[in-house]
Amino acid sequence: MSNFPMSLIAGLLGGLKSSSNDIEKRTIQINSETFHYQVHLPAELKGKKNLPVIVFLHGIRERGTGGFLPESGSAAAIASHYLKKVPAIIVLPQCRPGKYWSDSLMEQMVMKSLEQTVTEFGADKSRIYLAGVSMGGYGVWHFASRFAETFAALVAICGGSPLLTGERFAPIAKQIGSTPVWVFHGEQDRIVPVSESRSMVNAIREHGGSVKYNEYEKVGHEVWLNALKEKQLLPWLLSQNN
Repeated sequence: MSNFPMSLIAGLLGGLKSSSNDIEKRTIQINSETFHYQVHLPAELKGKKNLPVIVFLHGIRERGTGGFLPESGSAAAIASHYLKKVPAIIVLPQCRPGKYWSDSLMEQMVMKSLEQTVTEFGADKSRIYLAGVSMGGYGVWHFASRFAETFAALVAICGGSPLLTGERFAPIAKQIGSTPVWVFHGEQDRIVPVSESRSMVNAIREHGGSVKYNEYEKVGHEVWLNALKEKQLLPWLLSQNN
């Protein structure tokens, strides 16, 4: 399960040279342990209240402890240039090495980071969204099944069911309920089989859920590039509310 590498963003946006302070680091405490997460807020939105929040769950190669987006330099400028197009607060937690988003401690970390962000910025609790890529796509299904009432909409990119045994899709679909979902997957994905998304989409439909599904022929695991080109994705996401 690969990541959402900065090199791909750089390729999309070109070589920016300036630095940015739109990516900010925050900390939380869980028991006696300190966790870092990052927040991105476009400069023109600073000071505004009732903004929507997008929680983004990264892929497996971005695991670490210091924040997976650079905070300065050209890479930070590239990330900020892309993210500033999103009129929302973006919460960027980081999964610890050797852990997965479904681990209990990572679950606590993500939800506490979200709670702290909503409080700090006076964000709109009815417009909290969850998106993830690869390992983060698995995380989307995990958090959606555990905290469906928290999220107004979900975006799962080349992910799969985090359940390892038994019926792997129907229980998650039941918990998601009517929460709107948009799923993306490449037909030729060799990292996460496309059958994962197909099965989840079918389960959601069978249980009366609301789901959009884009599957791309001759596309592998880097399907997030196709998702980025989907012009209706962001308007659709930000139009959803609880």
